[in-house]
Amino acid sequence: MPAAVVPAKPTACLALADGTLFYGRGFGATGQTVAELCFNTAMTGYQEIMTDPSYAGQIVTFTFPHIGNTGVNPDDDEATDPVAAGMVVKWDPTEPSNWRATENLTAWLSRRNRIGIGGLDTRRLTRAIRQQGAPHVALVHDPEGTFDIEALVKAARGFPGLVGLDLAKEVTCAQSYAWDQMRWAWPEGYTKRSGKGHKVVAIDYGAKRNILRSLASAGCDVTVLPATATAEDVLAHDPAGVFLSNGPGDPAATGGYAVPMIREVLDRTRLPIFGICLGHQMLALALGAKTIKMNHGHHGANHPVKDVETGKVEITSMNHGFTVDSQTLPEGILETHVSLFDGSNCGIRMSDRPVFSVQYHPEASPGPQDSYYLFERFVEAIEKQA
Repeated sequence: MPAAVVPAKPTACLALADGTLFYGRGFGATGQTVAELCFNTAMTGYQEIMTDPSYAGQIVTFTFPHIGNTGVNPDDDEATDPVAAGMVVKWDPTEPSNWRATENLTAWLSRRNRIGIGGLDTRRLTRAIRQQGAPHVALVHDPEGTFDIEALVKAARGFPGLVGLDLAKEVTCAQSYAWDQMRWAWPEGYTKRSGKGHKVVAIDYGAKRNILRSLASAGCDVTVLPATATAEDVLAHDPAGVFLSNGPGDPAATGGYAVPMIREVLDRTRLPIFGICLGHQMLALALGAKTIKMNHGHHGANHPVKDVETGKVEITSMNHGFTVDSQTLPEGILETHVSLFDGSNCGIRMSDRPVFSVQYHPEASPGPQDSYYLFERFVEAIEKQA
């Protein structure tokens, strides 16, 4: 395969806050954006990654070189629009070769106002992120190749970072709504759940659609509430269970309003509670633990996680830059899962109540079905409480 060709006059530039510059070929929207830079090691799912609300405030470097080769389609969006600020790839996106494609990646990014840059040495960039931590960057796409380097580096240095930043309010729903769409299945595609289900309130900190589909497929009658919902809002729906979704930003910042709600629900009820990703971190904070910023986070679909209670190893999908500090878990809160990459916390549960959460994404199917049992466990807990 021929080497990536960077044009004589680059049309895009990625500037790191330390002054390091990467030049390449721009695609998608034109303009400039600033964000934190992370890398994702997944070999598939670039559309789901770009539309995952948990990537708010971040530009994603894809370590897999062939990005765009399967195109995009409306069924694979995890949110209405892309949430990640931009993307960095090795090879320029090609025309799609997949029967499900309805549009090519470049046109999709342009229409959705997201910037891409290709032709970069993504291995070098990934090594820099791992060694130095997730940097603050500015990405610009100018078809004329005119860049104000000093201004770009200044913009990167001016990015406030994700620590202390509450982004859940920016990606949550504006008002409550019901969800009944189930997981995709051949040959029907997406179908709607019918019949009576278990009433579940899902708190939207940036919920991925496939999480809601998984809840519906497991037998839940789902009502989604905004991130700022109070305990009164939640309990007004008389739920049989409460779900805490994924989302972006610093969990300690979102916890300012999310933690009091969770604590009040815990104090007033014995309801089963299930959290994923940011929802896992919200639950941990509500139970008395603390969260910390990771060096470069976990982003990919190949992360091995061990269930310490059964010894089972699951291949999981992850996307988080903060983690629960397992050393701060209070008495009565058990660590259930750990990362086999670095030993960081990946799951907790209360010892005496059906309240549990995981750091990874059981709906994303990288295993492909290693972790779906968690949705079934949630429903089983609801049925036992009935």
